[in-house]
Amino acid sequence: MRYIVAKNSRDAVALLGAGDGAQPIAGGTDVLVQMKLSGVAPSVLVDLKKIPGIRDIVLEDGGIRIGACVSGAEMGENDALKNMWPGVVEAVELIGSTQVQGRATMVGNLCNGSPAADSVPALLAAEAIARIEGQDGQRDIPVFGLLEGPGRTKLGKGDLITSVLLPKAAKNSADAYLRFIPRTEMDIAVASAGVNLQLDEAGVVAAAKVALGAVAPTAVLVEDAAAALIGTRLDEAAVKQCAEACEKACNPIDDKRGTIEFRTKVAGVMATRAAKIAFQRAGGLL
Repeated sequence: MRYIVAKNSRDAVALLGAGDGAQPIAGGTDVLVQMKLSGVAPSVLVDLKKIPGIRDIVLEDGGIRIGACVSGAEMGENDALKNMWPGVVEAVELIGSTQVQGRATMVGNLCNGSPAADSVPALLAAEAIARIEGQDGQRDIPVFGLLEGPGRTKLGKGDLITSVLLPKAAKNSADAYLRFIPRTEMDIAVASAGVNLQLDEAGVVAAAKVALGAVAPTAVLVEDAAAALIGTRLDEAAVKQCAEACEKACNPIDDKRGTIEFRTKVAGVMATRAAKIAFQRAGGLL
């Protein structure tokens, strides 16, 4: 196995596309564990951390661009990011322990392809856009368009996510993320939800995004759940309809951490609780 530090994004793309078995490494909290425990043996490890700008958090067009090698700890220390997209930050800050937070990256969490990835429902609710450097040049794709299945994304050979753009937050809007885990910390979600709400001047929900994690082969956007909240102040009927829509959208598995029935029920609970938090953050009164 060779270890190569990429000088820039084009260098990394060339290395990743040159042959089979090349693997990028950002924080390394997934790939190194896979190498040790799952027998993954990359022919080349391409270190991305020296690529210019890949460890930066910068304001852009009113939104925030987050480099692929920015750690969860660095995101949690950025006041502008926490103020604009608190739900995304709280999702990323649930990934691993304090020690892991110093290395793990949001983009690595996305690229790992886990249906239970904490960052992904929050990114979907925020309508985040991934910037991809590939063999045919640079392109921007909504994060939702990258999801394919457990352990898989739609990234092609040599494709590299260099950053993620969180767009400018709308006026009177806020997001929130919640998950259920069997333990008090350092576990992966049995069910999770990211919600982003925008209120009108009267405090009524004018726009909504509801995304679920860990209850289907990929994280899913639930349009019917969002529609149930629009035009309301999260009254009891709206909240119930939102939860029911989330339950209908679930296609989970049975495993030792949760049954199909349990995951389905909890998904609706997490979504409605997250919606209430987002509503209050946006200035709504419950």
